[in-house]
Amino acid sequence: MATDQALEGLDQLELQPARSGADPGRIARRSWAAAWPKVLAIVLVLAIWELVILTGWKHYVLKGPAPVLSNLWSQLLHGQLWGVIGNTMRSAVVGYALALVIGSVTGLLVARIPPLRAAVGSIITGLQTMPAIAWVPFAIVIFGESYSAILFVVILGAAPSIANGLISGVDYTPPLLLRAGKTMGLHGFALYRYLVLPASLPAYVAGMKQGWAFAWRSLMAGEIVVQIIGQFSIGQQLSVDQQNLDFTSVSAMLIVILVIGIVVDMIFTKADLAIRRRRGLLDPSLGS
Repeated sequence: MATDQALEGLDQLELQPARSGADPGRIARRSWAAAWPKVLAIVLVLAIWELVILTGWKHYVLKGPAPVLSNLWSQLLHGQLWGVIGNTMRSAVVGYALALVIGSVTGLLVARIPPLRAAVGSIITGLQTMPAIAWVPFAIVIFGESYSAILFVVILGAAPSIANGLISGVDYTPPLLLRAGKTMGLHGFALYRYLVLPASLPAYVAGMKQGWAFAWRSLMAGEIVVQIIGQFSIGQQLSVDQQNLDFTSVSAMLIVILVIGIVVDMIFTKADLAIRRRRGLLDPSLGS
C-alpha cells in the first residue's frame, strides 16, 4: 500500500512539469520575451531610415519605408516574387546540401588522417577566407553561365566552414573521454560513431550555421552575375532593378534577403538550444 502511494506521488511529480509547460500564460510570456527584441530592432531600423529620408540626403533616389514596403506587398500579392524566391531557395537548399555532404566527409577525413591534415588543413582555411565573388569568373569559365556555375560557387563558399567546424569539434573532444571510450571497447569507426561525433556536435552545428551564411552570400553573388534564361531569381531581380535605378524595388528585395537570413538563423539557433538543453548546459529557470 505504501509502495502504491509512493508511485502515485511520483506520477504526480512527473506530470506536474508537463501541465505547467502547457500553461498558455507561460507560453505567451516566453513568446513575447523572444519577440520583443526583434520588434524593437525593426522599429529602430525603420525610424533611422525615415530620419535619413527626412534629411533630404539623396532625395532624388532614396525612398522611405512606406513606398518600399508598399512595393514589397504589391510584389507579394500580384507580382512574380514567390516564384523568384522559390528559384533562389531551390538553389540554396541543393547547394547547401551538397556542401554539407562534401564538407562533412572532408572534415572527418582530415580530422582522422594526420598526413591529410598536414597536406590540406591550411588549404581548407584558405578557401574559407576567399570572397565568394572571386569564384564566379572561374565558375563561368568552367561551367558557363549555368545553374552548375551557381552551385559550384555555393559549395565552395559553404563546404570549408562546415569542414572546419567538424575538425574543431573533433580536436576539442576531451582526451579523458576518449580514454573512457576505449576502455569500454570503442575503437576505430565505432569510437567516432558513438563518442567523437556526438561530442563534436556543438562545434559541427556552429560550422553548419557559418556554412549557411557563406552559402547564402555566395548564392547572391552568383545570381547577380550569372544570368540564367528562364530561371529568374532574387539576384537577377536585384541586377535588373539596379540597371533601372529602381531604389524602391532594390530595397524590397534586400528586405526579402534579410528576412530569409533571419528565419534560417532562427532555425539554427533552435537546434543549438536543443543541443545545449539536452546536455544540461541551459539553466532551466531561464527558459528557452
